[in-house]
Amino acid sequence: MRLNVPFLPRKAAHRDPLGEAQRLSLGLLESCGETQGTLTATRLAAALASLDDETAQAYDLWLVDQLGPDAAMLGASIERWLERPDAAHAAQLTRSAEPRRQELLRRVNTAPCGTRHLVDWRARLLRQLAQCPALAPLEADLRHLLASWFNRGFLTLRPITWDSPARLLERLIAHEAVHNIAGWSDLRGRLEGDRRCYGFFHPALPDTPLIFVEVALTDHVSEAIAPLLDHPSSRTAPDRPSTAIFYSISNCEPGLRGLQFGNFLIKQIVADLKAEFPTLTTFATLSPIPGLVRWLDAGGRSLSREGDDPRRLCALYLTGSAPDGTPGRPRDPVAAFHLGNGAELWRINPHADVSPKGIAQSEGMMVNYVYREQDLVANHERFAQHGHVARSREVAALIDGPAASPWRWTLPWGHAHRLSHPQEKQPCQ
Repeated sequence: MRLNVPFLPRKAAHRDPLGEAQRLSLGLLESCGETQGTLTATRLAAALASLDDETAQAYDLWLVDQLGPDAAMLGASIERWLERPDAAHAAQLTRSAEPRRQELLRRVNTAPCGTRHLVDWRARLLRQLAQCPALAPLEADLRHLLASWFNRGFLTLRPITWDSPARLLERLIAHEAVHNIAGWSDLRGRLEGDRRCYGFFHPALPDTPLIFVEVALTDHVSEAIAPLLDHPSSRTAPDRPSTAIFYSISNCEPGLRGLQFGNFLIKQIVADLKAEFPTLTTFATLSPIPGLVRWLDAGGRSLSREGDDPRRLCALYLTGSAPDGTPGRPRDPVAAFHLGNGAELWRINPHADVSPKGIAQSEGMMVNYVYREQDLVANHERFAQHGHVARSREVAALIDGPAASPWRWTLPWGHAHRLSHPQEKQPCQ
């Protein structure tokens, strides 16, 4: 991202962009006045935005190596704390242990579009961490600061409609991560009639939803995604909807990955929907199972028993249970998200998403999680403290009950996996 800095004089391009960025960084840490500090922060942000990836990584490694805690100051603080571990010395120790680069990042945030720059900066670091683990301390610093600046108190929930600004709507199309939006007509169908969309917004990024949720108003808990994605002309909207289905949750900011917005978002949307539609009594999801096929191919399929319902393997995956039903931690990130929010694992639906993506990631299966207001706190606490997964009797029976079902895993044709019924002329494992 290139920052527009109209009030700065134009200068010739620096022959040493890395050295210039380092010089500006040290100058920013030494600046005292607000005006000079903002000016230097703006120049530094612009200089950093112009770096190529290789030079930017070299700069990041310099921050990790050279702008950590002051070793002498930290050592003295540790000695004073060991001599007298009181509140004053604890506070001094905390200040001494903070890397100098954290203060630099705070000051970069004072530049115009500084927050946007820092969010994009962390997104780049997350992409590079696997190849360059030495960047982890800087990524941790950015995560720490962004978690403070993007906490729930700064976020506002707003409905997103067809009348929202075009730039905002374009971001929905670009960042829909669960069910691809095939152009403007498709988007309009997800925003009008018996459909709703909500997003969390931050004052520093007013035109970008940090995360958005798509909702369908129905009269039942949906077991397949295709009817929810149908064009409005092909579906019948209930006059008095009883059920709200959350069928897509997408993040728009890779640089905020790992910061928890979705739990607050769902609970706030439930409250807003109940106020708008008093007939609503059920709040559920129709969720993907993104890692199921990878787990099956890595050995999960070996847990199958003769006559098993394939949903049983899916239930083992979603709950983290052992083959004998011994509880464990969920392996699936979507499951961990909803269960951590206090939802109940309610139903596993075969043939729910027969799109190429659905077949590739979960052999067509999707899952319903149900949010019951009276159970959310207890479910969350049991999950957080003991890993207990709230589950319906149907799901419990899949794990613990008899192995009896007309469904079988089919052998793959080519490299694809899918489910089929024995009445189809397909070989069974």
